[in-house]
Amino acid sequence: MFQGIKLIKSRFKVGLFLIAVSLLLCSLIAGCAQSQDFDSQLRTIIKPYRFDFIKWEINALGEEVGKLFGGRQETTDNGIAEVIEYFSNVARIKRLESEMEAIKTGTRQGDAASLEVELSRWQQRNMEITDNVESLLEAQIRDALSQQGIFNPIYDYVGVKICFPPVNFKLGRTPYLLVVSPRDRIESIREVALLPEMTREDMESIEAEVDKLGVSSLVVDLGGLATYPSYVTDKVDLRFVLNTVAEEWLHQYLAFTPLGFRYLLDITGIRRNYEIATMNETLAGIVSKEIGAIVYEKYYARGEMDDAELEAAESGFDFNKAMREIRRAVDDYLARGEIEQAEEFMEQKRQYLAANGYHIRKLNQAYFAFHGAYADSPTSISPIGAEMKELRSQSDSLKEFLDTVAAMTSRQDLAESVR
Repeated sequence: MFQGIKLIKSRFKVGLFLIAVSLLLCSLIAGCAQSQDFDSQLRTIIKPYRFDFIKWEINALGEEVGKLFGGRQETTDNGIAEVIEYFSNVARIKRLESEMEAIKTGTRQGDAASLEVELSRWQQRNMEITDNVESLLEAQIRDALSQQGIFNPIYDYVGVKICFPPVNFKLGRTPYLLVVSPRDRIESIREVALLPEMTREDMESIEAEVDKLGVSSLVVDLGGLATYPSYVTDKVDLRFVLNTVAEEWLHQYLAFTPLGFRYLLDITGIRRNYEIATMNETLAGIVSKEIGAIVYEKYYARGEMDDAELEAAESGFDFNKAMREIRRAVDDYLARGEIEQAEEFMEQKRQYLAANGYHIRKLNQAYFAFHGAYADSPTSISPIGAEMKELRSQSDSLKEFLDTVAAMTSRQDLAESVR
C-alpha cells in the first residue's frame, strides 16, 4: 500500500521505490506489542506459515519488467470478451472444485478423474489470458478515475493529469490473514499474512494455539492486498475484482494524504488510532464501489442481480440486519465483562446464520475486529459509516468527497463536516 512521492513514468522505477518502502513498513508491523513475551510466542506459532512478502514482491515486479515494452491494453470488444470468459471460467472452476470435494468426502458419487481433467483445462485457459485481463481492467479503472477527475494525491497542487500511483494489480491466490483481538473488547491488535496454501486444519491449529495466549484469533480470507502491484484473489466474480482493485489503489493513493499518513502510523503500530483506520477503510470502500460500478455498468452490465442480491431476494433473510444486531449484543456482553457469555452467544448465532444459508467458519471477537473496520459493512455499528454516506450525499462530486475526507486528521473532523 506504499508508493513513492515523485511522479515517475516508469512502472519499474516506481515499483522498486514502492517495494523498498513497503518492506520497511511491513518490518515495523510486529513492533506494536502488548509485550515482548506475547509477540515471541506468536512468532513461534506462525513461523512455519508466514507469508514471504519479499519473495512475492520480487517475483511480481520481475513480471512487470517483462510487460514494460508490451504496450497498453486497449478497451476492445475482443478484450472485453476475454474478461467475460475469464470470470465465467472462475465460476466453472469453483463449481468443479466443489464437486470434486464432495466426491472426495463421499457426499456424492462421480468420476473425479474426468472432473480433474476438465478443471485443469479451465485453469490453463485462465492462465493464458490473465495478463490480458489484468491490463484491460487496469485501463478501464484508470479511465473511470480520470473521468471523475481523480489523478494523483497532489493534482490540485501540480495540475498534472497523470494517474499516480499507476493502477497495477496481479490476480492470484492471495494469502490468508491472522487477525488477533483481545477477548474483552473488539479491536485488532495483530494482523499477520499467512501462506495461501494452508488447509483448514492448519488454520484451526494456529487459532487454537494463539487462543491459548488469552486472546481471540481468526484466520480470514483476503480479497486483496495493497502491495505494489496490488494482489487480488482470482477466486471471485468480476464485480468483486473491480471494487477490490480500485480499493487497493485508493489505499496507495491515500498514503500521501493527511488521513492516509495517519493510517500508516496506525498499521505500523507507531500511533494506534482505530477511528482513523475505520475512516480510511470506509472512505476507500465507498469510493471504490462507485468506481467499480462505473466500469461494470459501462462494459459488463447485463441487467441481472448478482448472486448475493439474488440469494437475499429468494430467502427473505436480512443478513445485514442480523449481523448488526449480533454485534450490538456482543458489545453489550463485553461492556459488562461477560466474556464467556459473549462467546457462547456468538457460537449460537453462527449456527443460526448457517441455518439461514450464511456459513461463517468462526464467529468471534477477531471476526468483528477485522470486518468492523469497514464502517459501511454489516458487522460495524460505528457511526462513521452513516456520517461518510451523509457527507458523500452532500458532495458535488466523487473527487470532492475523496479530497475532503483525505484531508482530515481526526474523527472530530468528520463529525464536524456533516452539516
